[in-house]
Amino acid sequence: MTSLRVSAAGQVMVLAGEADMTTVRQLTEALGARLAEPATHLTIDISGLCFADASSVRLLAAAAATFVSRGGNLVLTSPQPSVRRMLTLLCLDGTLTIRSDPAAGLGYYET
Repeated sequence: MTSLRVSAAGQVMVLAGEADMTTVRQLTEALGARLAEPATHLTIDISGLCFADASSVRLLAAAAATFVSRGGNLVLTSPQPSVRRMLTLLCLDGTLTIRSDPAAGLGYYET
């Protein structure tokens, strides 16, 4: 479900498939690993994420709050319509930083 890519612009986590109760532990661990680092910025490419349940979206929101408290941010890029709808239903579309353009141009590579 997740992979980490690093670019000159910073860390990029890529989520694909479905984020639900069967994958919430994996997402928790992946976000926890990023939060354990001193980084203040994280981009999460969610263009390949076709579904995200409320628990997964809450995890993303909690991680974003942590990055903001450090003086940084968490950016979600290219959500599919179903994921954008969940963000809207949970009233997070105005709270989280969401960009429609993909993470293209970051020049990232898999590690």
